[in-house]
Amino acid sequence: MSEKIIAPKGLAGVVTDETSISKVMPEINSLVYRGYKVQDLAESCSFEEVAYLMVNDDLPNADQLKAFTEKEKSYRGISDDLLSVIGKFPKGAHPMDTLRTGVSFLGLEDDRIWDNSPETSMDKFIGLLARIPTIIAASYRHHKGLDFIAPDSSLGMSENFFHMCFGKVPAKEIIKAFDVSLILYAEHSFNASTFTTRVITSTTSDMYSAVVGGIGALKGPLHGGANEQVMHMLKEVGEASVARQWMLDALAEKRKVMGFGHRVYRNGDSRVPTMKKYTEKMASFTGQEKWLEIANILEDTMVGEKGIYPNLDFPAGPAYYMMGFEIDMFTPIFVMSRVTGWCAHIMEQQANNRIIRPLSDYVGEGERAVRPVSER
Repeated sequence: MSEKIIAPKGLAGVVTDETSISKVMPEINSLVYRGYKVQDLAESCSFEEVAYLMVNDDLPNADQLKAFTEKEKSYRGISDDLLSVIGKFPKGAHPMDTLRTGVSFLGLEDDRIWDNSPETSMDKFIGLLARIPTIIAASYRHHKGLDFIAPDSSLGMSENFFHMCFGKVPAKEIIKAFDVSLILYAEHSFNASTFTTRVITSTTSDMYSAVVGGIGALKGPLHGGANEQVMHMLKEVGEASVARQWMLDALAEKRKVMGFGHRVYRNGDSRVPTMKKYTEKMASFTGQEKWLEIANILEDTMVGEKGIYPNLDFPAGPAYYMMGFEIDMFTPIFVMSRVTGWCAHIMEQQANNRIIRPLSDYVGEGERAVRPVSER
């Protein structure tokens, strides 16, 4: 056995493996997906193009994109059995819990569960990409006591999601902002949920189990659930006139303020300027400038007092709210996007696998004798 290596708590700064999928590049202040700056992808590409990029070596040409999108559209439907299960979910259940269960059910229905060949894994990925939005929308409709709306194969992914949730497609300005958010959320190296999917995959478990594990990790407020907490915070503040004092009080009381700071970024999340641009567009388009005003004051105060910058969740939360989504929908939307990065990492792990099995230092009691219950 090799010499034991003591890693810092939380594996901070530890490089555990190689990846060709994404990298944070401080020297150009950017996150790149397979070499492309994410801000360039967000401005120039559709989410479908980026989803293709995640699991391939490059962006698609016209023929490749057509084949990919046609297959995704053909996979959007979910079975009557799954719809029946969704109809039995408690109406007060969190959408991340209903989504986790829905993805697990997809695994039950797939008789290729143990087939981890590259071709089958790619097909499973497209199925997950297509059906996760349908599960989220169906669960939302159930929660609201509304009838299920079937997917529309004439629509793009973002347009179809709004159609399945609300029965209509919003203005192109909202669709573009939503698409941008999905691109920015698609992938971010070995974050907690991605690492979870790779750990599960390393045991040679199946893709559905790995994605369910990723959903469980992303649900946490210190990871994906932060975008929900940001909007709860903005609503708690309520008015721009009290925002600065609210932040000063929170800092003085050492409260956890969601949406700020990042394990990887120290001088600001490179994704934030692009998302903030589209959050500003949402505020102007919807007439809900109030949330942007509060957010700007909170950001200025935090940066001025602590030098801590916002992460992607900070502008994404109010953007989703202004688009018309309920707060507990924000993290499931994150899953719609991040499943692309998860599956790319799952397939990368499958291609060059070794089980991920770290050690731990035991700090409990030393060896001791078991006494009869009468003597304890």
